[in-house]
Amino acid sequence: MGFRPPWFVLVAPALGALAGLLYGAIFDVGPLTGAAIRGAIIGTPIMLYERRFLFPALRERIRGLATPLFLLATVALYIGLIVAGNALASTVLNRLFRFMYSERNAMLMTDTGLLYALAISAVVVFVFRVRDLIGPGVFANLLIGRYHRPIGEERIFLFLDVTGSTRFADQHGDRAAQAYLGQVFNALALPVSRARGSIDDYIGDLALVTWTMERGIRDAACLRCVFDFQARLAAEAESWRSRFGQVPEFRAALHCGPVVTAEIGLERHKIAYFGDAVNTTARLEALSKTLGVHVLVSSDLLDRIGPLPEDLVAYDLGAHTLRGREAPLAVAAIRQPATGAIRTT
Repeated sequence: MGFRPPWFVLVAPALGALAGLLYGAIFDVGPLTGAAIRGAIIGTPIMLYERRFLFPALRERIRGLATPLFLLATVALYIGLIVAGNALASTVLNRLFRFMYSERNAMLMTDTGLLYALAISAVVVFVFRVRDLIGPGVFANLLIGRYHRPIGEERIFLFLDVTGSTRFADQHGDRAAQAYLGQVFNALALPVSRARGSIDDYIGDLALVTWTMERGIRDAACLRCVFDFQARLAAEAESWRSRFGQVPEFRAALHCGPVVTAEIGLERHKIAYFGDAVNTTARLEALSKTLGVHVLVSSDLLDRIGPLPEDLVAYDLGAHTLRGREAPLAVAAIRQPATGAIRTT
């Protein structure tokens, strides 16, 4: 799908070089050019790892650990990357730029350099853990204070409900059900990230995902996210059956519209959405159950997306009256049909 921004491959060395320049300026370790090169080579793998360009499967497993284990595992991995990066940087500086007299000595990392790299890494680990806990989009918006004052904007909303979770809890108990839902939502995180969306909340067995209008309609990203998640569950079906005895199933409803977005709360900050679009999406999720549709989308959103990609087809289900709305809303089921299916609008 290509949702990971390729420009980050260029940004990562630049950020690493800045960290190296800062180190060189503070500790006066020699030419700043050498410090910048060393910082770029050491810092790039860490940042590429955090952006899922490097060791994505390992990163996902580590992110699923409890916070103390997550911190230990991440710092240990960072130390390995720092030592390997320093060795590579020393080789480059010695052979290409002749900054060091002895390649062997250049390979050794000073205590100050290691502590500095670990301190920067610890800050990065902490920031990314907080970011994971409250969501990337929410974290960024809280950090810059974008919604400190209410803002009117258009957004796309996805209500994704994990079906059968109540039955699972009755059969296996609440603790097992919590572990099950936790793994389901963990699996949802990567498709949402690839689609450049944001998981803004969990409500029982339901996840609320949002997009800005521009990001969500681009190449039907909001719809592709749902089917990317479905494909992932299917690809890992044996693992799900082995651990939980079943493969998760879900219903999804999508809608868009104007909302007022605001940062609320004092001791615990949260970004909340106010407007009919949120309530309508909730009503559509309930309607999807009534209609027996796995992926239900409003005509409002389909009109904004425009022509669907070739691998997605909309099946018109007519207009339905929803509680809280005066006018009926036209809806459609979205599917990935077998070859030869007829596209309808």
